Amino acid sequence: MSRRFRIAILSDVHYAGPTEKAEGDDYEHRVIENPLLRFALRQYRRNVWLRYPLQQNGQLDRFIADVPEVDYAIANGDYSCNTAAVGLSADGAMESASECIGKLRGKFGGKLHLCFGDHELGKLRLMGTRGGLRLESWRRGIEQLSIQPFWKIELGNYVLFNCTSTLIALPVFARDMLPDERSAWEKLREEHFAEVRAAFAGLRPEQRVLFFCHDPTALPFLCRDDIVRAKIPQIEQTIIGHLHSSLYLRASQILSGVPVMSFFGHSIRRMSVAVNQARHWKPFHVRLCPSLAGIELLNDGGYYTADVDEEAKSPAKFLFHPLRR
Repeated sequence: MSRRFRIAILSDVHYAGPTEKAEGDDYEHRVIENPLLRFALRQYRRNVWLRYPLQQNGQLDRFIADVPEVDYAIANGDYSCNTAAVGLSADGAMESASECIGKLRGKFGGKLHLCFGDHELGKLRLMGTRGGLRLESWRRGIEQLSIQPFWKIELGNYVLFNCTSTLIALPVFARDMLPDERSAWEKLREEHFAEVRAAFAGLRPEQRVLFFCHDPTALPFLCRDDIVRAKIPQIEQTIIGHLHSSLYLRASQILSGVPVMSFFGHSIRRMSVAVNQARHWKPFHVRLCPSLAGIELLNDGGYYTADVDEEAKSPAKFLFHPLRR
């Protein structure tokens, strides 16, 4: 009989260590000078997104207590709350991510595989006033937290591997980079894209892929690559995070192709670029792993387990485990 493997998948923990928690749940909108924009963002965060973003650490503890015994665990990015918006280069975000990943390693040990999310590397805040990518965040993530930009697991006829979505989608983050770091980021992208391309090129015809990509903004860039595009039919599932809730995945699919909006600030423009290209997500067979806390409106957080048959005679079986707050 062929062996079966069980995999736990979680994403967007957004753990807050003491330093980030001390920022207060209004850390994002209180710095906005325009009172109308400040009010609008506060209402959105309170009623739709998440009212208390820095008070969700208990969801990670619930996950650790709830998750069954598994052969592998995949964490699909965003371990801190990134209150300073510059990723792990900020000591507070580094503290949060270290605590979060420490708990995951305490649970899973060597079974754990980590992906970079955008919160590890930094990005401009929603209104585009603060933050951005920092090379120091990249260095800290690799050297101090041992996050691998690319990894691969072979389970018979199943292959699991990842990409660092921010690198693949780097052209979208052009305004998030410091001018003197731009060339270094572009070199990192070139090297990483080559790793991902080689993984797709090396697939045998009988192999099926479970692909992990934190932010689906990267998928259209992969789709445009000739080598990757030729292998897309072998992708059984692409597991994304970033969107937090299936509500945003459905909205992105419905709004696919809408014009890019440049008049609400940089971050809104960046998001609209992603939605504009969302039609290219479909061939990747996207499955969203929500954040552990979900969103305020739906309270729909949780995680997945997947059972995989090494002979790939039947598709991987995904089971969603809700963790309602």
